[in-house]
Amino acid sequence: MSVTKQRINDDVKAAMRSKDKDRLGVLRLIMAAFKQKEVDERIELDDAMVLAIMDKMTKQIRDSIQQFEQAGRDDLVKKEKFELEIIQEYLPTQLNEDEIKQLIAESITESGAESVKDMGKVMSILKPRLQGRADMGQVSALVKQQLG
Repeated sequence: MSVTKQRINDDVKAAMRSKDKDRLGVLRLIMAAFKQKEVDERIELDDAMVLAIMDKMTKQIRDSIQQFEQAGRDDLVKKEKFELEIIQEYLPTQLNEDEIKQLIAESITESGAESVKDMGKVMSILKPRLQGRADMGQVSALVKQQLG
């Protein structure tokens, strides 16, 4: 079993014991996403897959927060931000913009990219290195900026 998945599973049990319903709900949501992937594909998740699922969840939550803010639904924004905080506890430390730019520069050199047309090559190198450590939307914009 994945180390991260086991840690979340242990935290589910701890949240049940401490009767922390809000945290328990978010942790169960994460575990349900893992279980669905395992059942759908008949596999046992490794850490990379767990990270990819949680990264996708954070992207969806960020999109929801943006939508709820535009709609003026502060109650839902608060709920989504709480979920995001819980999920981020299990993700690797986020990289700052300078670190991301350094990795982008290395990837551009490594791939031999010369224009925006080569963005796919750069992103295919970057994605495994930055999975869960950076917002890939932001990374994509920075890559376009450096290639453009």
